[in-house]
Amino acid sequence: MTPSTRLRYVPRPAAQASGPDPAALLAAVAGGDQDAFAPLYEVIAPPVQGVALRTLRSPSHAEEVTQEVLLEVWRSAAAYRPDRGTVLAWVLTIAHRRAVDRVRSTQAAGDREVRVALRERTAGESVADRTEQLLDAQQVRRALAQLSRAQREALVLAYYGGYSQREIAQSLGLPLGTVKTRMRDGLRRLRAALDDRKPVGTAAPTARTA
Repeated sequence: MTPSTRLRYVPRPAAQASGPDPAALLAAVAGGDQDAFAPLYEVIAPPVQGVALRTLRSPSHAEEVTQEVLLEVWRSAAAYRPDRGTVLAWVLTIAHRRAVDRVRSTQAAGDREVRVALRERTAGESVADRTEQLLDAQQVRRALAQLSRAQREALVLAYYGGYSQREIAQSLGLPLGTVKTRMRDGLRRLRAALDDRKPVGTAAPTARTA
């Protein structure tokens, strides 16, 4: 598969306990191995699509953002640094940033389709409400950057990817108790960082425990 190939999202299980190693595949892509991108796509496309769809609430825009993210992964594969977290956490961070950028650009351009989708997302939700949420997302990203690598990757998978703690444990190959500890400590530090930046009463993100 090459960057010019039209990428299509095919639903897959959210997390796998075994399978291709995304880090090895990404390293191969970074080295110019075009064949390595196809199995890498199979691993990262479903969660990327999920992040885009949850943020945009528009299937057509979510698909476009998914294409942009996967092309960015192709082009910037060499920029990935393992010490900053897993490949999936890195990719989901890119996906969330791209999705938020798309919301901003379509709002600024008066895109009717996205405005309708955002209005229907929650009854009575205003553009001002959505703008506040986008600002909150920026603050969350800055706060996440202050966490340890282990805490950050667990919370990124939960907050951006929508994974449960059990799914995160399977994805990272860790005991469930270890993941719970990392998330508990990470959320404590995240809330502290957000309390320094956000108005009183603004809630920090939560994660599914099932």
